[in-house]
Amino acid sequence: MRLWFRFIRLNRRVTAAVGSELRMLGLSIPQFDVLSTLTEREGLTQQELASRLYVTKGNVSGLIDRLVEARLVERRAIPGDRRSHALHLTAAGTDLAERGLAVQTDYVGRTLGKLDGEALADLERLFLLWREQARADTPPAQSSAIGGTQHT
Repeated sequence: MRLWFRFIRLNRRVTAAVGSELRMLGLSIPQFDVLSTLTEREGLTQQELASRLYVTKGNVSGLIDRLVEARLVERRAIPGDRRSHALHLTAAGTDLAERGLAVQTDYVGRTLGKLDGEALADLERLFLLWREQARADTPPAQSSAIGGTQHT
């Protein structure tokens, strides 16, 4: 359990540190999550985005509304689908996402990047093993509700 608690505390520390730097750009962590996800794959629907972020469509809806209002994201009609819209970054959204990614890259360089190659390889191997166990322990209904096996 000591390892588990260290992992949780480290996650909180890293999230707080990166969150603080993102706030200097005017972004919350959830906003950055949306923007950075859309840099990977534009045209997602809100449902697809929610699955990738492991949140409900309702949680994403208000967030997208605020990002659209801020002119960082736009909704585009999907031909033949009157209920869903494709989400795309605006030029301002792309710029802000790139600046947020730079913040994360800098933080990783200042922290995780100081580990040597062997330590990083060991850490990745252990995380992949842990991920396999976590995936195996996820009930099928929950797995599909959180987007299957994406991003874990």
